[in-house]
Amino acid sequence: MSDLITPSLGIMNLQQVPRKFQLSRVTPSEDLAFFIRHFWIVRWDLRGQEPYEQHVIPNPCVNLIVEPGRTAIYGPGKEKYGHYLEGQGCVFGVKFKPGGFYPFVGRAVSDMQLSPLSVRSVFDVDPLALETAMFAAEDEQGMVALMEQMIRLKLPGRDAQVTFINEIIDFINEQPDVTKVDALCDRFGVNKRTLQRLFDHYVGVSPKWVIKLARIQNAAEATDVSVKPNWSKLSMDLGYHDQSHFIKDFKSITGQTPDEYARQAQ
Repeated sequence: MSDLITPSLGIMNLQQVPRKFQLSRVTPSEDLAFFIRHFWIVRWDLRGQEPYEQHVIPNPCVNLIVEPGRTAIYGPGKEKYGHYLEGQGCVFGVKFKPGGFYPFVGRAVSDMQLSPLSVRSVFDVDPLALETAMFAAEDEQGMVALMEQMIRLKLPGRDAQVTFINEIIDFINEQPDVTKVDALCDRFGVNKRTLQRLFDHYVGVSPKWVIKLARIQNAAEATDVSVKPNWSKLSMDLGYHDQSHFIKDFKSITGQTPDEYARQAQ
């Protein structure tokens, strides 16, 4: 179990996190690690305090979320989203690896953009019964064990395309100068249309969007730890040819200009 926030994986304004909620990330068991990146548990106690909205930049992962009245399986989003925290509460989540959820359903993950899937339709589990059992667990390890048991009952065979997709996304995250899908096609020897179709089915978003998201996430994380960001240098480090294009992309994902985001972070 790890209580580390870094990498943020899209959590905005990291400096606020310790004061507002506690986040734990738990590595899955070996037999599930092919499909799942980690389990995550968020707890908060804001009784007697003002409610707080935590914003998250989307990432190319499917999340199974267990939360009273909202338990479902959610596909990758394309805009930042907020979670409203008030009183006292807990949310449990399963973050699947990019492409890691597709083998469970065998249909395009992009269809989940329209609406989330019920846990009943995929795992034959009643969402209310799952919520009751999950939040009755004695500790976080108990919650993880319960979830792993549920997933194992429907565990599919390993799909080589999942490994291939994660190699591509790891490459995108590690190479900030990758700005075009054509560069991925050249690097991995795959036709552009084939790559786009693969991402549509397995990831739920396009490779172009994943490239854009990785750059903006890097920018947001750099801003969180910088007293006075150098936007010109940062945009060039991320492969942008001009600062205006960087600002436009940043705002399209976060809903704020880099300056607005930095002021909020400070």
